[in-house]
Amino acid sequence: MSGCTALIVAAGRGSRFGGDLPKQYTLLAGQPVLRHTVSAFLNCPVIDNVRVVIHRDDRGLYDQAVGDLNLLEPVLGGDSRQESVRFGLESLSDLVPDTVLIHDAARPFSGNEIIERVVIGLQTHSGAIPAIAVNDTLKRGDQNTIVETVPRDNLWRAQTPQGFRYAEILLAHHQLVDDELTDDAALMEKNGCAVALVDGHENNFKITTSADLLRAEIMLNSGDIRTGYGYDVHRFEPGDQVMLCGVSVPHDQGLAGHSDADVGLHALTDAILGAIGEGDIGIHFPPSDEQWRGSPSDIFLAKARDLVIAKGGTIQNVDLTLICEHPKVSPHRHAMSQRIAEILKIDPSRVNIKGTTTEGLGFTGRSEGIAAQAVATVCL
Repeated sequence: MSGCTALIVAAGRGSRFGGDLPKQYTLLAGQPVLRHTVSAFLNCPVIDNVRVVIHRDDRGLYDQAVGDLNLLEPVLGGDSRQESVRFGLESLSDLVPDTVLIHDAARPFSGNEIIERVVIGLQTHSGAIPAIAVNDTLKRGDQNTIVETVPRDNLWRAQTPQGFRYAEILLAHHQLVDDELTDDAALMEKNGCAVALVDGHENNFKITTSADLLRAEIMLNSGDIRTGYGYDVHRFEPGDQVMLCGVSVPHDQGLAGHSDADVGLHALTDAILGAIGEGDIGIHFPPSDEQWRGSPSDIFLAKARDLVIAKGGTIQNVDLTLICEHPKVSPHRHAMSQRIAEILKIDPSRVNIKGTTTEGLGFTGRSEGIAAQAVATVCL
């Protein structure tokens, strides 16, 4: 058996924001909602594996959103949420996890504390769900007229992730396959299993409407704003191209370095690491380590991006200046911006690339190498 697996249910087709894009793939602070959701579980120490259940038509959207993350191969969902969950549970038969957490893809703010509380609840119960006690007075109505006031004592609003012992939730899904119930805990209840209530959080809401999406944007953009600065230099050596900002640029020389010597991505990596207080590129990828020799620098930048996500942050904006006499930056500026946006999983409008010279002065003026300066703004 293999610890705890998170099953993210993303097979729905609902979109209330206009257009045909399912809400789990809608951009939130420059990244798909699904990426925020999945990253919360990948970065939680009590989770061993993560698998996403997707719609049969969404493989391309899935790959674009999270295809670069360390996830189990996705599984196709069914015609209902309950069927999709059952297919997801059945797909874990080779892993046979001790416990499984089932989570809505459109809840990007679960956080480590909620996840860990659910897992702890499974130590004493067959299931555990996060929930919030109902505080508002409840009214039952009929045709816009109050019929009765419903006592709110012992009433809770259920959230996800809902955690269960794997064998028991799989059995419940098989035995109640013809029952249409509103959540997975209801199957366990009907099967006579005890399900614990643990503290949820108001921030762990499900993005359903455009107002929910706006609320999520405000949450992500109103935190602690950090700025980091990066600087790097690489000298020229014999060659026929240079890597700049993830783009191969033809040139009559190359750049010397332990990796691919992408001076732009190195400066930008340091800027992001600086914004979140994670040292510099040499700490995470020591030049003395031979495994990084010749490596593409997008690996370094992706690591910095993932560290931001692990802290619950978002990359708001990056600004990069390449300093050299040659090659000219302007013909490649668009491709560079697009490539950096792709690596960081942010909108290209949040990436700015500039090129300048030193008017023939200094080592760059003598065409001995290229320097780069970068500034990154991060919200934690």
